[in-house]
Parts: sequence; structure tokens; C-alpha cells
Amino acid sequence: MEKSHWYIGSPNGVVVCINRWEGHRFQGCFYHGCSEEATEFGNIDQALFQLEHFFDFLNFPYMTTTGRTFRQNNQETERKREMVKRMDDKELLKKHGELGTFIVRVQHRQHNSWQGRITWMEQNKTLSFRSIWELIKLIVSAVKTSGVEEEKELSWFDDEIKEDR
Repeated sequence: MEKSHWYIGSPNGVVVCINRWEGHRFQGCFYHGCSEEATEFGNIDQALFQLEHFFDFLNFPYMTTTGRTFRQNNQETERKREMVKRMDDKELLKKHGELGTFIVRVQHRQHNSWQGRITWMEQNKTLSFRSIWELIKLIVSAVKTSGVEEEKELSWFDDEIKEDR
């Protein structure tokens, strides 16, 4: 199988590994090039907050809207330091989850959400997503169809997307 969609492509590209699915919660970790260690999460909320923190730390992609603060003008904000690349893309692409592995490339953070591309590594298929909600639905539908006959796995791109749009 040709792995033409297997690339990180930007400093904020991450590999999301889903290791456990219990009820409506999935657990796992994600990897990025600025750390050799995985960032673990126990549920989707943790994953999203940790990813948002990572993007904020990188200041990429740049947010088009920012939160309000009640900080005094004379208080200094935390300075962003430059992240150093610690793991190359080849090493990142070797990471895999027990139930599913996804390359997530957030290209924009507009309208208080994310827009970008996601690649389901096990199926070597890539889709664009227009919001965090759409990203979550794509991951959930892929994890749910793991282990099911190939015909149903294609619903990640066909049936599921048609319902949402």
C-alpha cells in the first residue's frame, strides 16, 4: 500500500494514537516533533486542551480570535520560547495506536475552532475537517469501524461525511 498521505508537513503536525475505547470515551496519546515523549490523554477533552496548549505554545497556526483577560496592563505575559525539533517526521510516523492512528495537521484556527487535514494511517485515507467537532466525529467513526469488514470502513469517507454535510 502506497503511503502518499503519510507526512507531517508542518511544525504543529501531530500523530494521534488511540489505544482504548470505553463507552463514548477514547484514551491514547499524541506525538509531535518537539518532544520525544508522548503526551497522554484520558479523554477527548484532555486531548483537545493539550493540543490547543501546544498550538498556543508554538503560536502556529495563529489564532484569529483570542480570549479576553482581566490581567493588569503592567503584568507580563508568559514569553513564548522557540520549540526545538527533537524527533524527525520518520520517527513520528513509526508511532501507532492500538485502535487507530491519525496524522492531524491543523492548518487554521479560525472562528474559535480548527480547520485542517486528518489522515487515517491504517486506511491510508485523508480528509479535510472544518471544525473540532468534525475532527472528533472522524476519529470516532474510524475507531468504531476498526475490525469491521472493509466495506463498512469506507463509510469514514462516504456515508458519515454525507450525513454531516
